[in-house]
Amino acid sequence: MNYLAFDKTVMINLQESLVREILRTNRKGAYHCTTVVDCNTRKYHGLLVMPVPELDDDNHVLLSSFDETVIQHGAEFNMGLHKYEGDNYSPNGHKYIREYSCEVVPRTLYRVGGVILSKEKVFSMYENRILIKYTLEDAHSDTTLRFRPFLAFRNVKELTQANEAINREYAEIRNGIRIRLYEGYPELHMQFDKEVKFVSDPYWYNGIEYMKEQERGYPFKEDLYVPGYFELPIRKGETVFFCAADIESDALNLRSLFEEEVGYRTPRTSFFNCLKNSAQQFYFRPNETDAYLLAGYPWFKVRARDLFISVPGCTLAIDDPVRFEKILHTAMPALRAFMADGSKDAVIKEIDAPDVTLWCIWAIQQYARSEGLDKCREVYAGFAGEIISYLLSGKHPDMQIAANGLLYAEGRQKAITWMNSTVNGRPVVARSGYIVEFNALWYNALCFYREMAGKDAPAEMKGRLDDMIAAVEAAFPDTFINGYNYLFDSVSGSTVDWSVRPNMIFAVSLPYSPLTKLQKRAVLDIVTKELLTPKGLRSLSPKSEGYRPDYAGPQRERDLAYHQGTAWPWLLGAYLEAYLSIFGRSGISFVERMMISMEEEVKLHCIGTIPELFDGNPPFTGRGAISFAMNVAAILRVEKLLNKYNAD
Repeated sequence: MNYLAFDKTVMINLQESLVREILRTNRKGAYHCTTVVDCNTRKYHGLLVMPVPELDDDNHVLLSSFDETVIQHGAEFNMGLHKYEGDNYSPNGHKYIREYSCEVVPRTLYRVGGVILSKEKVFSMYENRILIKYTLEDAHSDTTLRFRPFLAFRNVKELTQANEAINREYAEIRNGIRIRLYEGYPELHMQFDKEVKFVSDPYWYNGIEYMKEQERGYPFKEDLYVPGYFELPIRKGETVFFCAADIESDALNLRSLFEEEVGYRTPRTSFFNCLKNSAQQFYFRPNETDAYLLAGYPWFKVRARDLFISVPGCTLAIDDPVRFEKILHTAMPALRAFMADGSKDAVIKEIDAPDVTLWCIWAIQQYARSEGLDKCREVYAGFAGEIISYLLSGKHPDMQIAANGLLYAEGRQKAITWMNSTVNGRPVVARSGYIVEFNALWYNALCFYREMAGKDAPAEMKGRLDDMIAAVEAAFPDTFINGYNYLFDSVSGSTVDWSVRPNMIFAVSLPYSPLTKLQKRAVLDIVTKELLTPKGLRSLSPKSEGYRPDYAGPQRERDLAYHQGTAWPWLLGAYLEAYLSIFGRSGISFVERMMISMEEEVKLHCIGTIPELFDGNPPFTGRGAISFAMNVAAILRVEKLLNKYNAD
């Protein structure tokens, strides 16, 4: 039995199958995403979704779906599935599904009378190309397959309606056609590996609905254009390959292309392998020299904070230090440019957030723990020194060093931390002044740099480092520890935030902490009592004012709840790391139990990965982006830690 597999009882039950999504990506930022029954429920779904840089910075849906029909003795059995008004689904192709698995590639097995047809999909790693393999496993009479391509040619943030502006013309190519509905778009090439007949039969399918957009308070109805259909005979035991791409493919070579792509895949035979596979899907290489991490799918791009938080888990935790180095060496010039004159980077967004430099030092620290301090010193000591010097100089526009050695950041008018949701242009959680995780990261960065630089630290910096570390070590507990033995989330003059929030966990989880062991234990205790859920740490305690655990409804309602009680798995990673640092081997069984709870998720939402966040109350429904790099990275790091403890 495959690790990721579902039988027909799940597949024919739309309440179960429509909430399970599948995502496959390539290194160019393109992807294939839909539900396990191939019914699109988001405007972001599609068989081929790709960047079109000539138009904008967003992704665009070219080929929305590809409906298959089995024909025997003149009877047609359509295996497509679309939602229409009034909770009506047509053509109800899910009722023919007998099993679904996605251990190496997604595979669906259909049974229509005496016909058994399998469908396997793979998304090319380095090209904007979806490949589909159809195999007629069994049939008792002559069988014909018919395929209808549903075309969109639109931005993922928009929906298309029937119009006369489209270009209905198409051109025949080897075993297929090419078509482009609007100027500015690339041509879509649709081809088979055998001769096929294309019948022009242009038609608009009106009123297709996307239930996830309806839930999120967005427009949710779309019209899709079908230019006609492909038709070909197929024999029992025969395999036919189809591809859709922005370039013409070698039609007679589709089988070898498919097999080559399958060879790249990490078989998802375990929880760890699922997360490893998922981590690799965030890799983004827009050109031959640069390497990035996307923050998540389907709508996030490259974000600086997410990149530095995620890169250790998405590379080092899966034994890929070379990828870590490529990503860091792409990010370093962007960060240098910002530190030099405030320049923003065209690809790495939000590089001006005050804690980005601190998370960069933390990422380098994880490299040292993985690859050795000597190697880290050789590769990154100089750059880490540049960051420390920059922070000591007080040149960051939104953050300075106070007289007590702590970092003071201005966040009343704009969101400057990871809790960055806004309503009417103002941060929902206005964290300003001495921010707890900023200063935990600051102390950790200073101590780590002193350790890494050692005797090679610049002479003018050595004494200041020692003085600054001592100052922060004294000021941190005096500033943040309150009478209830947890940490204020932020302190600005006489204004303190008493809310019980998860950001204090970093003062326990980071390798260097300004807290004593007793103080760390007290922080861990209150986080455990008020914030811990099976799916992550709540962003706010239920006992604190403003608790909103449900991330649902229109945009404004979701923005208000985003960091006011929702649970975040990446914070669970920090919590479990803190737990192991305090309890050592005696904490392993607890951490393993928490991992079992997270493992459930790879079969419930987007198959094989972890969504962005969860509701803060039972049943802890997964919400937001369907695959989120910080979450995948954090849980991979915990898995690696567990392996280390068990090996020791």
